[in-house]
Amino acid sequence: NRIWDNNCQTAVVEDTLFIIIIIRLPRIYREKYVVLLISMASVGIWQTVNIFSRSLVESSMVGYGVFGVLVFFFSLYYRPLRLLDRLLSNIASEMREAMFLYDPTGKCVWINEAAVGLTGLGNTQLEEVNPRLTEMFGVLEYSDEDVVFSREIVSEDGTRYYTINKRVMRYDNKKISGTVISIRDDTEEKLKMKRELYSATHDKLTGLYTREYLYECIRNKIDSNPDTTYLIVFVDVKNLKIVNDIFGTKFGDYAICSIADLLRSVTNEKCVYGKLAGDTFGVLTPRGVFHVKDIEKKLSQFIVRCGSTEHKVLIHLGIYEVDDPSIEVSVMFDRAHLALSTITDRFNAHLAFYDNKIRENVLWNQQITSELDTAIEKMQIRPYLQPIADREGRIVGAEALARRIHPQRGFMSPALFIPLFEKNGMIVDVDRHIWRCACEILSRWDNDLFISVNISPKDFYYTDVVGTIKELVSEYGIEPRRLRIEITGSVMMSDSDPRMEILDDLRSAGFIVEMDDFGSGYSSLNMLKNMPVDVLKIDMMFLSRSDDKNRAQTIVRNIIGLSEELGISTLTEGVETEEQYSALSGMGCDLFQGYYFSKPIPVEDFENSYLSARVIDER
Repeated sequence: NRIWDNNCQTAVVEDTLFIIIIIRLPRIYREKYVVLLISMASVGIWQTVNIFSRSLVESSMVGYGVFGVLVFFFSLYYRPLRLLDRLLSNIASEMREAMFLYDPTGKCVWINEAAVGLTGLGNTQLEEVNPRLTEMFGVLEYSDEDVVFSREIVSEDGTRYYTINKRVMRYDNKKISGTVISIRDDTEEKLKMKRELYSATHDKLTGLYTREYLYECIRNKIDSNPDTTYLIVFVDVKNLKIVNDIFGTKFGDYAICSIADLLRSVTNEKCVYGKLAGDTFGVLTPRGVFHVKDIEKKLSQFIVRCGSTEHKVLIHLGIYEVDDPSIEVSVMFDRAHLALSTITDRFNAHLAFYDNKIRENVLWNQQITSELDTAIEKMQIRPYLQPIADREGRIVGAEALARRIHPQRGFMSPALFIPLFEKNGMIVDVDRHIWRCACEILSRWDNDLFISVNISPKDFYYTDVVGTIKELVSEYGIEPRRLRIEITGSVMMSDSDPRMEILDDLRSAGFIVEMDDFGSGYSSLNMLKNMPVDVLKIDMMFLSRSDDKNRAQTIVRNIIGLSEELGISTLTEGVETEEQYSALSGMGCDLFQGYYFSKPIPVEDFENSYLSARVIDER
């Protein structure tokens, strides 16, 4: 009885625990515990019957053995296959990909919800699945062949994109148990990728290719057509900043779009074009497609009209014929861009072709730029002096002009290097060198001759003009009045107030200030009332350009008279004949400079000719 009671208590506790576990566990795991509970109860009943029957053989041990086998099986090997199948079926049904399951004969036996949405067929219309898929995507294989494939398909109207995957399933790796076909709608992903690719390769404003993508397309075009002669065209909009300033950026953007449309109208499918920067474009075109006269006409008549606003936009084209397809595309455009330098001041011209002369000029500019420091150090750049005479013909001073003596080329015209240095700002180094040389020369002379030196516009930006010149005069121990300062009227056209202060400082320090090239360029009588100058240099070109010589002489006579009344001395440059010298002397001009007296000459020649004797030999 005691044994019975213990067994009963144990069975009740175990059954209670199993019941609690069954209630708390998910349904997918509940099945095995139900089986174990029933088995445990059966073994308990079997043992009870065996006890009350007082059998000599304990047959209930067989039940315990069976129960142990069940525990072993459910613990290590059991899987709730029906529930797993149902769970997997639910997962497949909820997938975004359309799933089609076929039996070994190629008959569709199941489709998920996505497949229903794709085909418009329900699970009761499975026999219509194959014809519908064939209609939508063409012939697909559903045979029992051992095939695995993946294919991308675009709809007939080009608006939808799909990826189709097929996989044959085998049972025990031998017999085919069925086929699974999945169809994924990639439309949103493909369209997103296309939008991103378009944004990366096309300009947002104009829709043209970006610079990087244009270079890539041009390279592919040239490489794939090696027998075609191409032109690289650099398109430069010259006055876009003025357009933006006057009409606003909205009109400026419209102008850029209009230029993009112009490119589309003058090119064809054989051309490649795009936007290089804010106001520049690039084009690759076969030479036979590019008609100079037609392009020139379109550019000369190109006007941007937006509503009631219209403006003529100036466009220049630099053109490079691709004679070396192997060079970088960026270098090709650099060469086309260089061609534009030949039409900078010719507003009636719109096209310029790159040639070897331009290339040689660029190389030359690079060479003399890189050699500047050495040229200054070795006195290859040196001052030449052009004499300045008074009314009696006595040499009273000279103007220091920079000249270059190249070790290979010999004497070089200033036109070969001065404009370049003025453009790139290196004229500042040249000017400082000439200032120092002039002071050194004056320090050797024991008379009252003066030397005039030029102040370039860039000097006011990059140099402390007053401080530098004062320091040089102090270093060489010369009187400031012997180093005259020449400026041009164009220097005073911008930032005139601060530059007026600089001139006042120089005059206060004892320097004589001269205005060069009066009567040409930007100089005007209006500037005389405010500009602190001591000498007015009149350009003889003012007289030679006039058709009415008498009228021009009247103007010059009045300029000299006005200058005299203002207490300003006059110096006429460009005097080439005795007749000019005599006429100007009669008008009251104080000083003279020009080839009638002497061209610019080396310092040694000037000193030998004019330092001891100041009177010009009669010719």
